[in-house]
Amino acid sequence: MALGMVGRRLARFLAQPRPEYGRGGPTSRMELVAATLRRGDVLLVEGTSRFSSAIKYLTQSTWSHAALCLGAREEGGEPRFVDVDVDVGVRTVPLSEFAGLHLRICRPVGLSAAEIDAVAGHMLERLGHSYDLKNILDLARYLVRQPPLPDPLKRRMLALGSGEPTRAICSTLLAQAFGVVRYPILPEIELLDADTASGRRAREEILHIRHHSLYTPRDFDVSPFFQVVKPRLEAGFDFHALVWGDVEAERGPL
Repeated sequence: MALGMVGRRLARFLAQPRPEYGRGGPTSRMELVAATLRRGDVLLVEGTSRFSSAIKYLTQSTWSHAALCLGAREEGGEPRFVDVDVDVGVRTVPLSEFAGLHLRICRPVGLSAAEIDAVAGHMLERLGHSYDLKNILDLARYLVRQPPLPDPLKRRMLALGSGEPTRAICSTLLAQAFGVVRYPILPEIELLDADTASGRRAREEILHIRHHSLYTPRDFDVSPFFQVVKPRLEAGFDFHALVWGDVEAERGPL
């Protein structure tokens, strides 16, 4: 009981944006993002909270959060997402929840409508599940002092959480959902010589990383099986149509 209370208070504190990190301008206008999104897309978010700082440090990545797009309830409506909030837990939110943040759309390729429904259904069945508070307690130490860690250990440090079925972490829940239809996230890696000591260590690391508890938002970005979709390009970008300021006129007379 006491541990849960501490975890919830800590979660509310860590979820607050850091004062020195205001929301930067988004990479694309939100109306372009909304028009580009499809049901089944994974939206990556660069958060500004204290908790996001720990995630970005451990993953050495821009992305600290991931959510699954459910599409819009009606044509032309605002896309909605299944999202795992540190304080609230698993919930649905509109795209406007991420307004002003740096975003990236990662799209799985080749899924049928039924398979996308299965992925979304897995997420929706877990609405109301709480965030894994053990994950909060474990990550909080990196906000006090970020210890130097060798790169191979940084991902292992994310093997956190209690593992209870009624608790969730955003990227873990997504990995489980895509696992329902056996859609890959990380690539298959062939070891040229698994009989050597280094080969055996690499094999152990690969098997360790593939566990769903170790997936991070970054993995959807670097995965060869997810397409990075850029709203400005999807809208029909033509650099010839850009209007540039007259450099000489701006300089004025010498």
